[in-house]
Amino acid sequence: MTGCSIADLFDLADQLPQVTRDDNGRYWRLAVTGRTFGYLWEPTRTVGLKQTLAEQLALVAERPETFEVQFTSGAFGWVVVHLEGVERDELAELTFEAWRLTAPALLLEERGDVLPR
Repeated sequence: MTGCSIADLFDLADQLPQVTRDDNGRYWRLAVTGRTFGYLWEPTRTVGLKQTLAEQLALVAERPETFEVQFTSGAFGWVVVHLEGVERDELAELTFEAWRLTAPALLLEERGDVLPR
């Protein structure tokens, strides 16, 4: 496994409609229509992504060396992803799911189930 780079994450996120990236000094914020779906910490090469609670728990249980519980908020469980522990296709799925859980219905309808590549 070669893992992913920060450039991979940005490239995948940039392929999704209406995504913005904001550099807040200590971290980057990924958002769709102003609503946050991810955070990137460059020094640790980790990204926090919004997931369902079930997915958060499944990821952490399956590969605790790659995934960590970040926090929960309502029906969502944010997960920390160590970029060196995931391949690009897996990161694409995780990023798309985080975006999908956050984007407005019209964008979801327009995008369909097309993953970033």
